[in-house]
Amino acid sequence: MFKRTSVVQDVRVITMLNSSILEVGDSAELNLRSRVLAVQREAEVFYGREGNFNEYPVFSRSLPIPQIEENVTVTRYNLSPFIRVKHVAITAISSSSVLHIGSTAAIDAECRIKNIRQLLNDGKRS
Repeated sequence: MFKRTSVVQDVRVITMLNSSILEVGDSAELNLRSRVLAVQREAEVFYGREGNFNEYPVFSRSLPIPQIEENVTVTRYNLSPFIRVKHVAITAISSSSVLHIGSTAAIDAECRIKNIRQLLNDGKRS
């Protein structure tokens, strides 16, 4: 396999969180996982020991993995062994995402989020 060298003069990332990766260099495999339970309450109440992922099926369901059933032929002609970039600016990398400068054989990323809104029922809403 013909490898290319990435040359990046400047990389700026403001925020990274939730199982994200900034990888500089080659890697064989990247595995990213993020599970988020986001509860928004109209009243600021915390009951303690909340948020059991096992209570929500979204976190335990198996994900469908698409199968490639056709042959794909790719032909490349690289004029240079280098990929040159002057500047990369990223505002945020989040939720099982990757900024990868280099080569990788496989990337497996998964993010599961359950959003819950708990509103007060005071009879004043229409």
